[in-house]
Amino acid sequence: MTKVLVATAKTQGARDNDYNWCIEGELVWFPPMCRRGIEDPDGRCGCGRGFGGLNSHRATTTAMVRTLAGLSRDDYVKAIGSSMAAQGYDSARAPVVADAMLDLVADLPDGAVTEHRQDQLRVRAPVS
Repeated sequence: MTKVLVATAKTQGARDNDYNWCIEGELVWFPPMCRRGIEDPDGRCGCGRGFGGLNSHRATTTAMVRTLAGLSRDDYVKAIGSSMAAQGYDSARAPVVADAMLDLVADLPDGAVTEHRQDQLRVRAPVS
């Protein structure tokens, strides 16, 4: 079992600049940010606040913490690596990215809805 972030539509609209183009429940990560996303996460680009869907390669501003039975760390690393490679990123960094994502959610409860601003993860809505 591995605790990860998955795309969710829950709490969409809480911020004026929310968006959700991911597949509900797909694994997400923090893709690299452009200069504009680093400077202003609420700017037009959106990459400074968006989670990237590993399958759809689309983005959302909300993600939910979930513990997935049957998903090992190695499976998670492979999923991230595959998505990175498909998007033209260096997939050799997948273990580092995966471990960073796992560390971010380790102490969060299942069902918590999160958002992010640059590299900081915040709980938007506690478990209901």
